[in-house]
Amino acid sequence: MTESASLAGKLLLAMPGMGDPRFDRAVIAMCQHETGGAMGIGIGHLCDGVTLHDLLDDLDIPSGVAPDCPVHHGGPVETQRGFVLHSPEWQGEGGTLPVNEAFALSASLDVLRAIAEGRGPDRWLIALGYAGWAPGQLDNEMRHHGWGTAEARSAIMFDQPAERRWAATWKAEGIDPALLSPVTGRA
Repeated sequence: MTESASLAGKLLLAMPGMGDPRFDRAVIAMCQHETGGAMGIGIGHLCDGVTLHDLLDDLDIPSGVAPDCPVHHGGPVETQRGFVLHSPEWQGEGGTLPVNEAFALSASLDVLRAIAEGRGPDRWLIALGYAGWAPGQLDNEMRHHGWGTAEARSAIMFDQPAERRWAATWKAEGIDPALLSPVTGRA
């Protein structure tokens, strides 16, 4: 990164008043942030009416021992493409991107088969779509009241319900989200 440090392995939190309703109270697990662009998976909102068992049925994968759970809205890009954010101890045959000590990312069918068979990662969540930024775009948004950053804490990512992750992440950073301003000033 030339302009700023990489945000890979961090959580992005939408600032109040950021101006894009698609990202209202968004929590995005950042998987890549390089000079060529950035990519993350939204974990703060769920897809209406879509569950893991629905996806497994669509892919002709028996649900086996996989619990039926909601699927996250990962972002507005490639919304039919699935991703699994998971604990980093599991490595798939089809390629796993280790991000940090809190999470890794897999996007191949082998992770879904492993979850269904009870041999997958210890902790995981499923998302459709992702958030992506062109080169320099995220850095620019960071300078213009778009996003805040936070540590990626496994307990928040995997244990908190999706609708509570935004506030829980701010609070874990020592910030009361009720006191966040929807506008910035200039000094």
